[in-house]
Amino acid sequence: MSQPSRTRPSGSGAALSAVYDTALLDLDGVVYTGGEAVEHAVEALAAAREAGMGLAYVTNNALRPPRDVAEHLTELGVPASAEDVITSAQAVARLIADEVPEGSRVLVVGGEGLRLALRERGLVPVDSADDGPAAVAQGYGGPDMAWRRFWEACAAVNAGVPWFASNTDLTIPSPRGIVPGNGAAVEVVRIATGAEPRVAGKPLPPMHRETILRTGARRPLVVGDRLDTDIEGAFNGGVDSLLVLTGVTRARQLLAAGPRHRPTYVDADLRGLLTGQPEVADAGGGAFCCGRWTASADGGALRLDAAGERGEDGARAPGGPDGADRDRMDALRALCAAAWTRAGDGRCDLDADKALARLAE
Repeated sequence: MSQPSRTRPSGSGAALSAVYDTALLDLDGVVYTGGEAVEHAVEALAAAREAGMGLAYVTNNALRPPRDVAEHLTELGVPASAEDVITSAQAVARLIADEVPEGSRVLVVGGEGLRLALRERGLVPVDSADDGPAAVAQGYGGPDMAWRRFWEACAAVNAGVPWFASNTDLTIPSPRGIVPGNGAAVEVVRIATGAEPRVAGKPLPPMHRETILRTGARRPLVVGDRLDTDIEGAFNGGVDSLLVLTGVTRARQLLAAGPRHRPTYVDADLRGLLTGQPEVADAGGGAFCCGRWTASADGGALRLDAAGERGEDGARAPGGPDGADRDRMDALRALCAAAWTRAGDGRCDLDADKALARLAE
């Protein structure tokens, strides 16, 4: 069941690694970026595991088999096995296996990760619409996927074969910048056929179901950097979420988030798993306090004030880089509460320029 509309980030008196039994971690922008580990990720994940938290790595990328993802994580200093990795290829393979008999042929428009996932479900990958497929499975195939794959998919779909997609992310990050993702490839088939695929990946329920079935998590915490996949997926699954600001989401997008895209917790990076989360207090009159900061709606804009600027006891920001990060997160949490409360079940359209400028002070 989906969660009710959130009006402020939640607090936690205990470390999140003690409150939740399993972290369901997105990869790109959370654990690594390109070929490198995100700063603090390796140490934070090791500490969370040592504290007894289970770690599962959940990705919409259907190209690489889980063993390859696990090897990459291990090389980065995050020990992982193939069983720790859940992909949208596995989710779509289960979705298809629930609809067609075991041993059915499935036309594959994608890479080795998708073929492997289908075989694990007792399905037979094929390459042509002439092979009599019972379904079409489309997943990210990488930059070298042949155009003929789209021809075969369109021929099968136009003939009435059910069409499934691992995910519909329009873009993905790469070492050379943003490039087309599986969603862009799905659009090619959609335009040529007029059909709509059944989709398995985040933020839709089949991916959450696959993750819970494979991990056995009883109280999971979704950890991600994207509002429209990770956080919305947690919302759809009725579980809590932690947004980390090491990936694509920026503070301005977070303040404008609608109900489905509002995380339970917000932190700078994965060190947020190891700490409690400060409470955001309602100061009345539409103002909210966190740490030394008070945020409010002032006319058509968000306002952010530090202690002492409105007559409160003058409190200084904590010293050191870690303290500065915590201080900025306190300010952002207070701003989220003011913005989300004003927006209600909609999106906040208040001017945030001056308030966000203070985050960089």
